[in-house]
Order: sequence, then structure tokens, then C-alpha cells
Amino acid sequence: MSKSVLIVGGGTAGWITAAYMARMLAADTPGGVSITLVESDEIGILGVGEGTFPIIRKTMSRIGLDESELIRDADATFKQGIRFNHWKKNPAECPDDTYFHPFQVASQHTDMDLLPYWLLGVAGEVPWAEACTVQERVVESSLAPKLITHSNYNAPLNYAYHFDASKLAEVVRKRATSMGVRRLIDTVEDVKLDEQGAIASVIGRTHGELTADLYIDCTGFRARLIGETLGSEFTSYRDQLFCNRAVALQVPYEQPGCPIPSCTYATAQEAGWTWDIGLHNRRGIGYVYSSDHCSDDEAAATLKRYIGPAADNLTPRQLAFEAGFRKIQWHKNCVGIGLSVGFIEPLEATGISFAEVAALMLCNLFPWSGDTELSAKQFNAAMTKRFEHVIDFIKLHYYLSERTDTAFWRENRAPETASDNLKNKLEQWRHRPPSFLDIDASHDIFDENSWQYILYGMDFKTDISARADALRFYDDARQEFENIRKQSENAMNAVPTHRDLVSEVVTNGFRPKAKARA
Repeated sequence: MSKSVLIVGGGTAGWITAAYMARMLAADTPGGVSITLVESDEIGILGVGEGTFPIIRKTMSRIGLDESELIRDADATFKQGIRFNHWKKNPAECPDDTYFHPFQVASQHTDMDLLPYWLLGVAGEVPWAEACTVQERVVESSLAPKLITHSNYNAPLNYAYHFDASKLAEVVRKRATSMGVRRLIDTVEDVKLDEQGAIASVIGRTHGELTADLYIDCTGFRARLIGETLGSEFTSYRDQLFCNRAVALQVPYEQPGCPIPSCTYATAQEAGWTWDIGLHNRRGIGYVYSSDHCSDDEAAATLKRYIGPAADNLTPRQLAFEAGFRKIQWHKNCVGIGLSVGFIEPLEATGISFAEVAALMLCNLFPWSGDTELSAKQFNAAMTKRFEHVIDFIKLHYYLSERTDTAFWRENRAPETASDNLKNKLEQWRHRPPSFLDIDASHDIFDENSWQYILYGMDFKTDISARADALRFYDDARQEFENIRKQSENAMNAVPTHRDLVSEVVTNGFRPKAKARA
């Protein structure tokens, strides 16, 4: 029976996997799974990706991590969406080009979908994200998504987090080890295979031979087990997603106590885009770019120009990656999770989400009987679909751009750089908006709301004039848009500033209101 697991590699992916498996597979009970994680003190955590998607809340809640502890010890702040600047138009021609991807689901009237009415102009000249949610105005004012009296991971507005990646790994590690995960500090020097080509053991410099029934590769881009040893092939998607480099800096705030943005700022540049996020006492800023369109020196100069004088005495960190993934992520008795099996790019913060989903699936497909073949087949098929669908979603941001000012943007608009699936979707959406019918609930991280926010934020045109006379709730829609506008104004006075809430949580923790007795 497969009841012992060895996770090779720590970091965010390794420790989230360890904690999730410990919680779901009862690592702290006699009948549960024995979990060991081995990580090297010679290999640092990548530690750059500082954004997440809202499913992180379910993961942190499920492993039993207190939200106040997460915010305090991982320098976490709230992320309510992404503000995209200069993605649609040439900056010289349209310097105010911007749109917002909120995490909040579009408001739904009892009897109708508001989007068709917005497409027909019922809301007036108001962006879709502002017309259908209160979140855009909350974020514009650097407000929080919840109150100090809300309980762990619950709020009226949907949110994820920004955090210090290294500190997050430490926080989750403490939780994992408290649930029975054994931690070894060691450097893996060799991997042995058995006669069937499965992993027989890994050899640590200090602890020698380490064996398990199931091995999990969280060794990052090196892919020490699933790639180097087992030879699972990496499929590149660089013909669709050009960015393959990043340069990053940690920048102190200009003044203590200044507002903390509650969204990621993604600002398009000549050969890619910059991210800008706010933690407790610093900003994390980086430039994601294509080395075919920009040299490393040019990228560093672009990043420093974006930051301004605050970057003068700081040394950027350079990173290389390739957009793509391994279609075989579970081979025999080895499962790859995290960067070892794939990475798209930091846009929309999908990296940690893939690790979360993989851990969840692994727990549900865990081979208690020892037979891995059927579980591996289902796991690989599902993860392949997830990666392919996310690649289309990320490509959408570039493909719809009207920018022609650099080769990077002109080439991103070329039809041959988008998948047939994406082009078919866009053709359908010229006469109907995205709906739940376009979403595969089992394999999509992003639902129809996210597709709508990007499409209409990028000024995509959906002509539904042919059905205009068949829509019956124009007055109701007009009233609902007005209600949302009023709710937005009320929210401005109902929630604290982002910095005030973070500071209060760090000092005192959340203080949920006691439930009234029946």
C-alpha cells in the first residue's frame, strides 16, 4: 500500500503540498500517510512570485492556518484584482489607458444577466468592471475587502493575497510539521531507479538512501526527479507566450504609513510588462519580458526607469523561465508539482494555483492500493487541460492589444501566435458574451467572469443588437446598475483603508463577532 511519501524540495509548492496532504491524508494518525520533506539549505527559494489567486484562501483554510498568522508572519496583504495599464493602446496616443480585473463576481439580478444590458449601453459609458461590481472603486481608494470583525477567510468582497514568498514557505512549513510532516535538511545527490523504471530511492548527502512509496518532485525548474531522472518531456509554448525573463527589485515605501494598494499593478512596457505590488513595508516590483525583443541590460534600465530614484542603489535580480509544461506530470511512482512541471508567466498569478490544484487532485487520486497507473492517467489529462486553458487566457491579454509601437506587441497580435481554440472562442464571442457554457468547471482556473473582465477591459466588441428587442428587463437593469453605484459609494465608508486593516491584524488579529444565540 502506498502510505509513505517523500517530497523532494521545499519552497512554496513543496510546503503547500506537504501541508495539504498532511491535512487530507491524516499524516498525524497511525492509519494515515507518512510524509517526509527533504530540502537543501544550499538551494534558495525562488522567492519572487508574490501574488495569488482567490483559491489560496480555501487552501489556507483547509490546512488550518489562521489568517491573522498568515498576514502577520508572511507580510501578506490583500489582493482584490489586477489593474492593467497601457495594454490596449499605444501609450503615446492614449496615456490614460487602463482597465481592472476584479476578483468579485459580476452582480446578478434575480431574473437576468446584466452583461447584455451593459453591452447595449444601459449602464452608460462605464467600464464593465465598474458597472457590475463595487470592487473597482474600493480598490481605487486603497480600501480593504473586509472588516476586522470578519472571520478567517470570509469577506463581502473576493480577494487573494500578496506576500513575501520566502516567509510564506516558512509559515506553511510550521503548519505542516505541526501536522506530522517530517522535515530533513539534505542535498539530494542521486536518484536510483528500479527494474521497472520507477524511483527506488533518492540519495542524500547527509542522510543517505531515502525511500518511499510515492515521490513528489518540488525541485523547481531543475525538475530533478520528473525531468532529469524520469525524462518527462517539457513542451514549450513560447510561440504563443513570448516572455521568458524577469528582473525584480524590492523597493521600500517612500514614506512610512503611505497607502498600500489592494491590487497588483500590471503595466505594459515595450517588450513585456512590470508588476508592482505592496507588502507591509515594501513594494515588490519586476519586469517580465521577452529576450527576443529586449536585452537584460535594457530590461534592468526599464525597471529602474519605472521605479525612479528609489532604485538607484538597488541591485536587480535576474530570472529566466520558459512558458510551457510537461504533459506527463505523474509517471509511475513520481508526481511533479510546481515549477518542476511547468510555468506560464507571472501574469494573473497562476503559479501557486497550479500547485494547489495538483495537491488537491493528488489527495483525491492517492494510490492507497499501490496501483498508480489509472490515477496518473487521470491526473496528467486534467493538468494538461488546465495548463492549456490558462495559456489561452494569458494569451488573450496580449492578443487583443491594439498596440503597434514595438515589435513585441505587433507580433503578439499575429493570428499564428494564438491557439485555434482561443481564436474560435473569440469568433463565437463576437455575437454573444462568454458564459458558463464556455467554461470547463473541472479544468478551468478562470471562470466566465474573468474572461469577460479581460475581453471588455480590452474593448472587445460583442454585437448583440440582433437580440436587443428580446431582452425584457431594461428598467430592472438600469435600476441594478444604479444600485451598484450606490453600493460603491456606501462601501467607501464601510471598510477601512487597506493599510489600517493590515496594521490592526498584525497587532491584534481578526476579532470575529460572536454569533447570536438562538
